[in-house]
Amino acid sequence: MGNKCLVWALLALTFMACKKDKPEPTPVLQEEVAIVEKPKEVYEFGFNLNDYTVKRDTIKKGDTFGVILEQNNIGYPKIFHIAEKAKDTFDIRRLQVGKPYTMLFSKDSIEVPESFIYQPTKEEYVVINFKDSIHAFKSRKPITYVEKTLSGVITSSISETLDEKGISAVLTNKLADDIYAWTIDFRRLQKGDRFKVIYTDKYIDDSIYGGIHDVKAAYFEHNKEPFYAFQFVTDSTKGIIDYFNHEAKNLRRAFLKSPIKFGRLSSRYNLKRRIAYYGYKIRPHRGTDFAAPVGTPIMATANGTVTASTRRGGNGKYVKIRHNATYETQYLHMSKRLVKVGQFVKQGDIIGRVGMTGNTGGPHVCYRFWKNGREVDPFKQKLPEAKPISDSLKFKFLEYIKPIKYKLDNIQFEPEIIEQEQAIITQANS
Repeated sequence: MGNKCLVWALLALTFMACKKDKPEPTPVLQEEVAIVEKPKEVYEFGFNLNDYTVKRDTIKKGDTFGVILEQNNIGYPKIFHIAEKAKDTFDIRRLQVGKPYTMLFSKDSIEVPESFIYQPTKEEYVVINFKDSIHAFKSRKPITYVEKTLSGVITSSISETLDEKGISAVLTNKLADDIYAWTIDFRRLQKGDRFKVIYTDKYIDDSIYGGIHDVKAAYFEHNKEPFYAFQFVTDSTKGIIDYFNHEAKNLRRAFLKSPIKFGRLSSRYNLKRRIAYYGYKIRPHRGTDFAAPVGTPIMATANGTVTASTRRGGNGKYVKIRHNATYETQYLHMSKRLVKVGQFVKQGDIIGRVGMTGNTGGPHVCYRFWKNGREVDPFKQKLPEAKPISDSLKFKFLEYIKPIKYKLDNIQFEPEIIEQEQAIITQANS
């Protein structure tokens, strides 16, 4: 029995030794195949930019179309030929300093220039293509409008409240000047006043922020009194848009308070004005002066038709507008007139720019207000409200605002949101 055990033990040791000496099999290495991802196609200005070498720059002082192309190895005979072919589409002399341009080159070692693209605005662009045949065209980048909502509580001013939220001052101007100019004095807002807004932001090419586009609806609670505002098109042929409250009452007056947005009232209408330069003799001032820097935009204070756009004597360059059978307005001392006789203008349209033409001691616009053919003081007139909504449109308006008002009413103010969140947390912990 003992010998048998010894034999089995020796056999086991021999087997283990053989197994240990047996070489391990060599693992078969699989060849790794590199997966090369195809570059994502990037389209801009109607081109697949992956097909080109792209160079971007801005127009600098001294740059001209010819200089830019010459710097990119295009000779003057060809530059002249390109300019001639493109002139019906775009005047190459109108390149503005600071505006961006893009050049597309062949994607090879030679890098031959093939296209010049100029952007006069964020949205518009001009393409001058000279790869094979020379041709030019104008186009616009796709625009996306995104609806957003906002609420806030006034602690000091509307501008500071919006600034704290990172919202553009454009929204402040729209609320104060375009919507509530005649119903709320934004200089006298009180702490605790609150507001809600439904507005749209503009995005160019889905990526470039183009700013606040417009305000669709607003609610302002001032001195505990609610003020609704809803945007509505009253005349699609003339592009007239007004704001009405929830009862279809127009929020604006027929006339703006001032023909300029940023400036100061420097001299009032005064028929007994005396001037030292003229020996303190009475020299009536039949206009209202608003001082502002040269070039400041001058707005039409109401809808109407241009009856004069000329230059004459002490008035300098001026524009006159007839609004209806009763009212006319006149805007004097312009540096530039931007409208023609017979042209229909809407309230707020830019009709010229502040200047110093005619008899004037400084840059300003002299605003003259005519009622039944006589010049009067606009600040002493009981100005009419804007044209009310027609009976045929009133029902349409009230139906149109129903879902908008519902959405506006359900926007919560920030303190209410915070209180709700705290209540949820308290309930979860209890």
